[in-house]
Amino acid sequence: MIVAAAVCPHPPLLLPEVAGAAAVELDGLRAACAAAVGRLGAAEPEAIVVVGGAETAGTYGPDAAGSLAPWGVDARAGTGEPVLPLSLTVGRRLVETGGLAASGFHAVPFDASPAECAALGANLAAGTGRVALLVMADGSACLTEKAPGYLDPRAEPYNAAIVGALARGEAPGLDPAEAAELRVAGRAALGVLAGIAGPFGGEVLYDDAPYGVGYFVACWSPAG
Repeated sequence: MIVAAAVCPHPPLLLPEVAGAAAVELDGLRAACAAAVGRLGAAEPEAIVVVGGAETAGTYGPDAAGSLAPWGVDARAGTGEPVLPLSLTVGRRLVETGGLAASGFHAVPFDASPAECAALGANLAAGTGRVALLVMADGSACLTEKAPGYLDPRAEPYNAAIVGALARGEAPGLDPAEAAELRVAGRAALGVLAGIAGPFGGEVLYDDAPYGVGYFVACWSPAG
């Protein structure tokens, strides 16, 4: 049973030791992520599961570690040999910073079909006990001329549609091909939300594109 869900982005710069002097630029985003993780804890779950996109599928236990060394700083999440992809590494750090512990991590392939993503969500929702879900997902990277994917006029309304769906407690219906064109790194992870039982009420805590990439933070709680 999913008792709460949250969506947060996973830029390496979310970690202050990676951002360095630019850390203050994302203070608002960090505060929103902390608030979202806090709400997961307030739901009194028996397990917190983190889901994020990756090149390949993977399921990891609570002791799995990650490192941001490939992004220039050996900022770690957990101890031991790093195995978690970027999205789950940042997710683990967010959970730990909130004084909580994740029970497991699921990497969803970036090219997974909507049906495969929804099936993972349904599997998580069908488990016994109270489960809180943290979905790590970036929006489009084509929102400004300085964005990694340069400016695409389709990106702003596309990103707004994602945020609008999250605010309504609905899973965004994202076409894989269009999402790939607009460099929506979180498409597959967001697709997991389509499989969790509802209805949910949604609230968006953050919605901005400080580096031309859509970063949003949203919280879901059972409606009624």
